[in-house]
Amino acid sequence: MAKKSSSAKSSGASINIGISEKDRAAIAAGLSRLLADTYTLYLTTHNFHWNVTGPMFNTLHTMFMAQYTELWNAVDPIAERIRSLGHVAPGSYAQFAQLSSLPDAPATPPKALEMVRILVAGHEAVARTARSLFPAVDKASDEPSADLLTQRLTVHEQTAWMLRSLLEE
Repeated sequence: MAKKSSSAKSSGASINIGISEKDRAAIAAGLSRLLADTYTLYLTTHNFHWNVTGPMFNTLHTMFMAQYTELWNAVDPIAERIRSLGHVAPGSYAQFAQLSSLPDAPATPPKALEMVRILVAGHEAVARTARSLFPAVDKASDEPSADLLTQRLTVHEQTAWMLRSLLEE
């Protein structure tokens, strides 16, 4: 059986949105990495929500819930942008593990403040992934992707700042 291309051309539909196939492929590949990072951070944050203990339990449990809910709501727009560019969005744990710049959550839940440190590093990593896409997006004049990246950067940078604030003495 022949391997199908990830582009829309394999279905006979052509895409003419003013962005070349090469640029759409490069942007979709970058957005796939962003999707993998976002999903990995979502899963880690949800894991920490379930497993946090200690004197900061209520604060962190509630904060982590707000954060994983925001991350969950972010994955769909990223995946749909990939699809809008004519490519297939990754959607398996194996694909996410291969594409993500973030490590998987620790097998044994760490102490509460270590969870916070891990999440700071995760949000900073996702911000770096998002920021790294701007050259390709700018080159292609892909404003919808630029808007999506700007929104994601705002969330990740602000969340990292708020988490870092918990680590100050």
